Amino acid sequence: MVKITYVEHNGTEHVVDVPVGLTVMEGARDNGIPGIEADCGGACACSTCHVYVDPAWTDRLPPKDPMEEDMLDFAYEPKENSRLTCQIKVTPELEGLVVRMPEKQI
Repeated sequence: MVKITYVEHNGTEHVVDVPVGLTVMEGARDNGIPGIEADCGGACACSTCHVYVDPAWTDRLPPKDPMEEDMLDFAYEPKENSRLTCQIKVTPELEGLVVRMPEKQI
């Protein structure tokens, strides 16, 4: 299990244990974290699992692939540290990861 902190737009934090091998999106879904809708179920076909990765973590994650880059164009107010949580596989190296939800998902 890996501890991941999900921070709602209003500042509410949810620290949950997510099994290695799942995605950060699945960890949010399985733990009822509000703010990550995951409409496509993790197929990278929408942007409703968009988050802002804490700056301390942006260089520690695998790079975005072209499909994720394309989908982020449809996200609400994307930034340089925007990621789709369906594309981040949970590994032991992600212990302590912090992601922040945008004001809304579109």
